[in-house]
Amino acid sequence: QVQLVESGGGLVQAGGSLRLSCAAAGRSISGYAVGWFRQAPGKEREFVASASWSGEYTYYAESVTGRFTISRDNAKNMAYLQMNSLKPEDSAVYYCAADDVSGPTTDSSGYSDWGLGTQVTVSS
Repeated sequence: QVQLVESGGGLVQAGGSLRLSCAAAGRSISGYAVGWFRQAPGKEREFVASASWSGEYTYYAESVTGRFTISRDNAKNMAYLQMNSLKPEDSAVYYCAADDVSGPTTDSSGYSDWGLGTQVTVSS
């Protein structure tokens, strides 16, 4: 099991950018797929982006394609989500997730380890 801690959330105006970080501890995440999910109040948790263990393969929700970029630095045991051109509808709690069995799935049930989340609020 790996412990995940997200950071980098905050309040930003529409059109702005944020970079979320996910710090892993306890084990190396070099063999883990990593995903980012988000959940807004009253809504279900939804997939945002995922990356294979090497970072070679990445996947994005249609709503963030072209605006968000997932990356990882296995040497630092870190994963990141660069968010550009933010919109009010991007406001949510963002969660980092990892799994060493499943690939970079878009399904939240494919991830065994989760962080506690970081709040992102985009004002109009």
